[in-house]
Amino acid sequence: MAKELDTVPIEVIILTADHEIKGTVHVSKYTKTNRELTDLLNDKDKRFLAVTNAEILARNSNNVPPRRYNFLEVHIDCIMMVHPSTQVVFRETGKAQEDIARFRELRKKLNQTKPF
Repeated sequence: MAKELDTVPIEVIILTADHEIKGTVHVSKYTKTNRELTDLLNDKDKRFLAVTNAEILARNSNNVPPRRYNFLEVHIDCIMMVHPSTQVVFRETGKAQEDIARFRELRKKLNQTKPF
């Protein structure tokens, strides 16, 4: 079976001490749900995380444009945090923030109602 058929692409944000890296990592499709990234990072045989369609942004500089690479390897020991970028995109949208505010208001009203 070809390697491409055994993996699933996940868009991620990777934080290192000096950089924020946005890109795609490929995880095994045979891993338990919500464990894909953890299993990939804890693989003792691998010391580098392969990232495709990578965009690197220096964390300390706002004016430097991001560098882009088709393929990048990040040493596991340099990684401070990895998370799926879809979570970041969802939280940053204005609509999502409005939905969250409406939900909190509704929950507040429900908590103020008295039970029968």
